Amino acid sequence: MLSSNLKLKSLTPDDLGAILELDQTCFGGLWTLEGYQRELDSPNSDLLGIFSPHSHTLLLGMGCFWTILEEAHITIVAVHPLYQGQGLGQALVYSLLKTACDRNLERATLEVRASNQAAISLYQKFEFKTAGRRRGYYQDNGEDALILWLSDLQHPSFQDKLEKWHSMIVAKLERSIVNSQ
Repeated sequence: MLSSNLKLKSLTPDDLGAILELDQTCFGGLWTLEGYQRELDSPNSDLLGIFSPHSHTLLLGMGCFWTILEEAHITIVAVHPLYQGQGLGQALVYSLLKTACDRNLERATLEVRASNQAAISLYQKFEFKTAGRRRGYYQDNGEDALILWLSDLQHPSFQDKLEKWHSMIVAKLERSIVNSQ
């Protein structure tokens, strides 16, 4: 539970229709039905979703990471465009990091479009640092990806950060438009 009107849960095959709809809205069809089915079936993949009973959009946001050795490789963070800027992206990143920490993973990494300042700013709020660049990474336009890393997920100070982030996110979500519908 993220707030009184928002629910975070692991996504299931029952959510595939909503997942594909959100993927199409946010990414224009980045992954296929089969791709998401593989994510749901894989023991090395965590796919989380945010739902609100007060929204006409069933799935407001989703995030996914793969467990690779002791690393969480974040593959997707998506928030429906109608609900961006209200803290849902922060809630998803927090939830992915908390899940990774609970799974005893040591680090988190992701790629982000070099031009996506909103996403870069979001990840920097969680202390991700730029570790490199993948030239021509995105096939649709040849854009570079920045490689971001966050280390020390098992350090005791990281638990303090998680608690601080959780409090800030819950406060923001309680004030958001999503909750006032």
